[in-house]
Amino acid sequence: MLNHLVAHTDAHDLRARLEWGQPGLTIVDVRDRFTYNHGHIMGAMPMPMEDLASRAQACLHQKRDIYVYGENDEQSAHAARLLREAGFVNVSEIIGGLSAWQAAGGAVEGV
Repeated sequence: MLNHLVAHTDAHDLRARLEWGQPGLTIVDVRDRFTYNHGHIMGAMPMPMEDLASRAQACLHQKRDIYVYGENDEQSAHAARLLREAGFVNVSEIIGGLSAWQAAGGAVEGV
């Protein structure tokens, strides 16, 4: 099965996809819960690294488009690798994470 997502996604491209209302995607935040609560991409699901594969397998379809971000690009890359190893075929890292998303004018929420 071919992956139609590129391995790395620019925040502007993801924002454009959301603005066009393209369905079938999930944004996953792999940072710790405390950091997630203080600000995250609107609609992102919290899945800390230690629970990532098991939580994703429990609640996401393996063919769903998944965009992942973490504390830095290295953590995002590690998370994407774990998801691919768990059988997810459409995984893309959001380059620059939350700060790139904010710079692109993307919506953020926090508790």
